[in-house]
Amino acid sequence: MATLLAAAALVAGCAQTGGFRPVASEAEAIAVHGEPARRWHNEDGTRTLEYPTQPFGHVTLMVTVDAAGSVLRQENALSFENLARIERGMTREQVSRLLGTHRSVEIFRLSGAEVWDWNIENDGPGIYTYFNVHFIDGKVVRTSRTYIFPHDGPEMGGRSGVFPFPAFPRHLVSAS
Repeated sequence: MATLLAAAALVAGCAQTGGFRPVASEAEAIAVHGEPARRWHNEDGTRTLEYPTQPFGHVTLMVTVDAAGSVLRQENALSFENLARIERGMTREQVSRLLGTHRSVEIFRLSGAEVWDWNIENDGPGIYTYFNVHFIDGKVVRTSRTYIFPHDGPEMGGRSGVFPFPAFPRHLVSAS
């Protein structure tokens, strides 16, 4: 019975941390995961170690430790619950501290928007899902999702059951 409870706790911990093995101390986190990409010093005296897997992974492990180096919590910063915490008016630093290192940045000169994205767990019809945070003047104005499909479009009879996109007629494709 004790073995079953321990296994259940381990599975629950892995689900919460995106499959990363739970650790008990800062030293163990560094031994298991290596040096963090960033260390955040929090107002309450704790530190958060950031372990992103961008641009290809869909997890950012955040390990928060107390002043003595004991782990207080481990969580996947890219969980759907955490993504929902992004609010209009947040700054770039607030978003970065909450979600970790982003995958890429796009600048849209006409609208003045800067869009950061993260590869997240696929929740859509495509093969990848990106979570996007749109900033104007350094403040969040909205979030969105982008669903990425294979270069040849959805497959007929595939998971989505959608017919493939028609090819462009040759006379509309410019020759280079």
